[in-house]
Amino acid sequence: MVLLPISFIESKPFFFLDFLGGEVMDTIFVTGGAGFIGSAVVRHIVQNTTCKVVNIDKLTYAGNLQSLSSIDGSERYFFEQVDICDKKALDKLFAHYSPAAVMHLAAESHVDRSIDGPGAFIETNITGTYTLLESAREYWLSLEESKQIAFRFHQISTDEVYGDLEGTTDLFTEETPYAPSSPYSASKAASDHLVRAWGRTYGLPIVVTNCSNNYGPFHFPEKLIPHVILNALAGKPLPIYGDGSQIRDWLYVEDHARALFKVVTEGEVGETYNIGGHNEKKNIEVVETICALLEELAPRKPDGVEKYTDLITFVKDRPGHDARYAIDAAKIQKELGWTPDESFETGIRKTVEWYLNNTDWWQNVLNGNYKLERIGQEKQEGTKEVIA
Repeated sequence: MVLLPISFIESKPFFFLDFLGGEVMDTIFVTGGAGFIGSAVVRHIVQNTTCKVVNIDKLTYAGNLQSLSSIDGSERYFFEQVDICDKKALDKLFAHYSPAAVMHLAAESHVDRSIDGPGAFIETNITGTYTLLESAREYWLSLEESKQIAFRFHQISTDEVYGDLEGTTDLFTEETPYAPSSPYSASKAASDHLVRAWGRTYGLPIVVTNCSNNYGPFHFPEKLIPHVILNALAGKPLPIYGDGSQIRDWLYVEDHARALFKVVTEGEVGETYNIGGHNEKKNIEVVETICALLEELAPRKPDGVEKYTDLITFVKDRPGHDARYAIDAAKIQKELGWTPDESFETGIRKTVEWYLNNTDWWQNVLNGNYKLERIGQEKQEGTKEVIA
């Protein structure tokens, strides 16, 4: 047995400790691993590390196991269809797999849906996080001391908890006060507070990350970028809230997955790390960029469409719509050495190309219950419009 200095044990999760002089303890739970960001995290870990991954997902409308087909045959990948609100099922998973860390991504995540039906967001994002925390805490308390010290509960959250940066040039930092605007962001803020409370009150080793808007392959088409791509290819309207001046910082999902793994393996217990792409863009700029790429990459348009930009349709703004988000990612760069590989220009090209080359994936999504609809749509003049 290799004996390690206590300073090393205190600073690293136990799945990187060389207890046997070779093989490591390496099981990670990823909740919501069939979702957009979760599946990117699962793929990253299986393809780039020696860790085992247990994907815990309820498989709601946005969960898609086809997003994990590239690693489905791996001996280090396991799937468990479990609701994070089901404590008995979670307790069994902890007992069976003995994870070194939990990366918690399971969440209802679409603002439009939260406005029309907030109940599911309260249930999953708040009650589910509480249930997962309690199951993790009980498991953690059963571990021997060195493994307790090295265990991690990683809460993956959003920059939307910080509210709105309208009228300023400021950036969200880890010290920015929470001021959520939507039922979605309020539910995520609540779950963040729960995680930090479990860290302070019970000593559970937690880390928290807050990210900017993600985009990339396997993105469920209710979100802006895939929605615009697929609507354009179908010759349907490209709905933009208000005048499209809302600003978001865009983060390529695979860059985010790298950052998340770095935080769970190298981050300081109790700390928060903001993760951003350094790519502030107005929504209208994003849509126009996609249209320009489609002119180049898919010049054969649907019947009746002369230019993709002709499909742009401005609709009544979302209630409580935040005008600007922007992340200061200096801390994670300085302390953990992470920076994004993709600029918006390179990432959005890769994204458009992926949707053009993977029609089977999104056609299977559209063949289900989702039909390229967005919730609460009205034209600017106030007449009801169905985007379908």
